[in-house]
Amino acid sequence: MTIEGRHAMSASDSHSIQTFPHEVIRLTIPVTATFSEFRDSYERAVPALEADRYEQFKKEQASWDVVRQATEENAPHSFIRYWGTDVYSLMKLAAESRPCVEYLMGNHVFAQRMFQHDPSVMLYAPLRTAIYVDHDDRTWFTIDQPSTRFDSFDDPRIAQVGRELDAELADLLDHLGLPVPAELTAGAPRH
Repeated sequence: MTIEGRHAMSASDSHSIQTFPHEVIRLTIPVTATFSEFRDSYERAVPALEADRYEQFKKEQASWDVVRQATEENAPHSFIRYWGTDVYSLMKLAAESRPCVEYLMGNHVFAQRMFQHDPSVMLYAPLRTAIYVDHDDRTWFTIDQPSTRFDSFDDPRIAQVGRELDAELADLLDHLGLPVPAELTAGAPRH
């Protein structure tokens, strides 16, 4: 199947390089709290992965239902922090003075629903986020709109999960007291 901007393959070139141009919408949202206050609120709302717990599940070969239940318990606002780094601690060596942290946040139950159709979705799952202070001392939260990442796979099942992630992100932003971009709620039912 060919869509605009996507290069189709025939059966004879199934091992050829594939290219998938797509448009992504980056959402950069103003934060009224201080950088530190917002970072703390974000980290409370998006708790760190309970890595030991999931390692134990792998050792025990726990059922997916057990993993799903643990994920719901670990992600009160649908997202888990898989990784984070304080970018400022490195950039200050180059005389940069603005705070910045970046994270990978996601939910492996949502990811699995896409992975089953195309494992390459893991390029965008988990989602990358950043909290930073600009040159005018304003704090911002930024993330790519999930559906614009996952629409690029040309699979309606994956695209549907992307739209659900848009709605989950809208709920998280609302919980954090941030304005919700219209792009996240257009065509997606809210919970």
